[in-house]
Amino acid sequence: MKLRAIIVDDEEFARKNLILLLEEFCPEIEVIGEASRKEQAKAIIESSKPDVVFLDIRMPSGSEGFELLEEIEEKDFLVVFVTAFKDFAIKAFNANAAYYLLKPIDIDELILSVAKLVETKKVFNENPQNFPTYFNSLRNLSDSIIRNKPNNRIAISHTKGLKIIEDDTIVNLEASGNCTTIYFEDGTRYLDTRTLKVYENILDPSKFCRIHKSHIINLNRLTGYLHEDGHYAVLKGGQQIPVARNRVTDFVKMLKDAY
Repeated sequence: MKLRAIIVDDEEFARKNLILLLEEFCPEIEVIGEASRKEQAKAIIESSKPDVVFLDIRMPSGSEGFELLEEIEEKDFLVVFVTAFKDFAIKAFNANAAYYLLKPIDIDELILSVAKLVETKKVFNENPQNFPTYFNSLRNLSDSIIRNKPNNRIAISHTKGLKIIEDDTIVNLEASGNCTTIYFEDGTRYLDTRTLKVYENILDPSKFCRIHKSHIINLNRLTGYLHEDGHYAVLKGGQQIPVARNRVTDFVKMLKDAY
């Protein structure tokens, strides 16, 4: 599958550099246009109907990129944010299942992002109802980064697309190879393609605790701790989750401090 893309960045060198990298390392991408301003980008998107928009979100004030997405009426494309943002913003990107590339662009990261884009595009082609959910997650991203609003909503990827959830509805998370199984209070579960380490980084540490290399629990669901025949956190409903031996001391101290 070849994806038609446009590049939006106010710096000409940045646009040309990304185009060269895509041409050399990502044959799945066909660049069909570029823009330096929001108005120009909007016109190209509406006329060319790209599959992907590589979008700088520092052009130049930090809000134009998100304003562009808000102003497009037919939102049926994927977005890759190309940015110099770090730290908090990366947490926000991951929480909203957003694709991003940090400047200066790493070639391996670019290749990996394009491979994920191709797979996501296939899923969205089969389930186009994912696009409203996807852009809702990008709106949450805008609130987190630009408007600096607290956000406890997380976008999770599953086999048919995206689902946005409130983090309070998560009971626990379990590593499944390089993926994560997320268990919810209503008894449902989803397999997300992101690792447990990603979730450790994006979940609120005042609410969630990694107690084992394979387990994170919602502390609001915790009802007890057992240390007979092993170490276990007990959740509402009686579920017992193992606590790794090397995490027991910190876990018990946290319980004493919190309760």
